[in-house]
Amino acid sequence: MDRVSRRAAFLDRDGTLNKRPPEHRYVTSPTEFAWLPGAARGAARLAAAGYVLAVASNQRGLSLGLVDEGVLRALEAVIQRDLAEHSCAIAAFSYCPHDERARCGCRKPRPGMILRLARELDVDLRCSWVIGDSESDVLAGNAAGCRTALVGTAPASCDPDLVAPSLDAVSELVVRANGRLSRRLPRTPRRARGR
Repeated sequence: MDRVSRRAAFLDRDGTLNKRPPEHRYVTSPTEFAWLPGAARGAARLAAAGYVLAVASNQRGLSLGLVDEGVLRALEAVIQRDLAEHSCAIAAFSYCPHDERARCGCRKPRPGMILRLARELDVDLRCSWVIGDSESDVLAGNAAGCRTALVGTAPASCDPDLVAPSLDAVSELVVRANGRLSRRLPRTPRRARGR
């Protein structure tokens, strides 16, 4: 009997789990972290469907000195505390601390963070999802060989597998799509639209 592949949902943070701060601003303390409506419920639905939850987030504020490791750990504690109320948890957090000009391999749209998390968590990228609110999330997921879901409105420059207005709505579509999308085939340009 074939072993069932372990799968993950790689979640962006700002704009997917919590309200995105204004451009060129950063979440610099736990008091500034505000969940998006239904985001915790959506994460819990993915976990209940058998997805290992991980966060992969570009955090340029680190390179600018506006955010430090202590802030990130405190935000993680808030996320884990609140998700515990939904009987789930994030298995791992990964951040790109580099400036956009650094041309590193970990900053989305490059897939470095996702590939590293996949190794650490022993998951099969072919049956995993990258879920975020920007083109860079979709492109990173494509580069890693994952299915992709976009929270919000899809720009013309990328082609996610699923689009829905919130993580809660995305999670419903991902769970529903589970039975239809083959785990053994390479990624296909199949799309579904959420409400």
